[in-house]
Amino acid sequence: MKRAFKYRFYPSDARAAELSRTFGWVRKVYVLALAARTEAWARKERVNYHQTSAMLTAWKKTEELAFLNDVPSVPLQQTLRHLQTAFTHFFGKRAKYPRFKSRKKSRKSAEYTTRGFRFRDGRMTLAKMAEPLDIVWSRPLPDGSKSSTVTVSQDAAGRWFVSLLCEDPHVTPFPHTDAAIGIDVGLNHLLTLSTGEKIANPRHERRDRTRLAKAQRELSRKAKGDGANRRKARPNVAKVHARIADRRRDMLHKLTTPLVRDNQTLVIEDLAVRNLVKNRTLTRGISDASWSEFRCLLEYKAAWYGRQVIAVDRFFPSTRLCSVCGTVQDKMPLSVRTWTCHCGAAHDRDVNAAKNLLAAGLAASVCGAGVRPQRSSPGGQSAVKQKTPRREP
Repeated sequence: MKRAFKYRFYPSDARAAELSRTFGWVRKVYVLALAARTEAWARKERVNYHQTSAMLTAWKKTEELAFLNDVPSVPLQQTLRHLQTAFTHFFGKRAKYPRFKSRKKSRKSAEYTTRGFRFRDGRMTLAKMAEPLDIVWSRPLPDGSKSSTVTVSQDAAGRWFVSLLCEDPHVTPFPHTDAAIGIDVGLNHLLTLSTGEKIANPRHERRDRTRLAKAQRELSRKAKGDGANRRKARPNVAKVHARIADRRRDMLHKLTTPLVRDNQTLVIEDLAVRNLVKNRTLTRGISDASWSEFRCLLEYKAAWYGRQVIAVDRFFPSTRLCSVCGTVQDKMPLSVRTWTCHCGAAHDRDVNAAKNLLAAGLAASVCGAGVRPQRSSPGGQSAVKQKTPRREP
């Protein structure tokens, strides 16, 4: 199993300037190659990776783009491969047409393959650099592992990271268990399990809202443009956002790992989070809860450790369905947290939904639902059985 191990490092001013130039030229090559392929597309011609690689060689020989020779060639070649992958997804109708990278909004990163770095005795040295990176090894790499790619990046808060992709032999499936659990996500409680357990929503953004508002006010007072004062104030806002995101991600990792370890089958709801955040009343709360990231962590950990994640269709009435008698209520506003069915069963709204999700997921695994791919549930299994249309005689 390939895993990426991410570490922070602290470059000197000269090294940081050199890496920043590399990020800029990587973005420049991507934009030039995308423009060339877009012009060819307008002429109904196709340009592949090998042709853009030949273009890169020609660009380096020109006077106006001679500066491309000052940075390692490996990251420039890798960005052309990334562009080729983007076009492959576009032609396969799995993604939109590739977009041009922006100097202000695009991620600052550069990828090196084995020809572009040297790793010896715990010291990482990139191509065209005399000194190794000052990496903080917060956790050891797997014994005997060899990195296939190294990605250097800088986030909006000014922090520098290096990510090493290597084989991890320690990722093995957990022992099989018969336990299954239904998981309902929410805002008052982040998770509600079919066992009745509720996990509180820490609301990380709300805890730092005052600090974030102060940093944003300071930024808004600076003159708009590329002035020095605005450049200095912008990272202060990014640092608060990074603090919130780090705490949220750490909490989600601590929740998903025990869930995957203790349960063989995990049933969740296939929520359309992109549509839900359009509700202005709930946008901030849903974004802070990070339901999409929770599902992503749950699915890739289940794939690592031999577990099964089943995604129940979003139109399944898990909240309005009585888990005892199966009666479906007509309406169930968000203000209703507890309700009593006609059969006399008293329900907690979220616990009842988690129980219904578990029942639907187990039924799906038995009857063979999810034979055809669902709308957008990578790694998940649809809990609505796809029926073969009946042919008329």
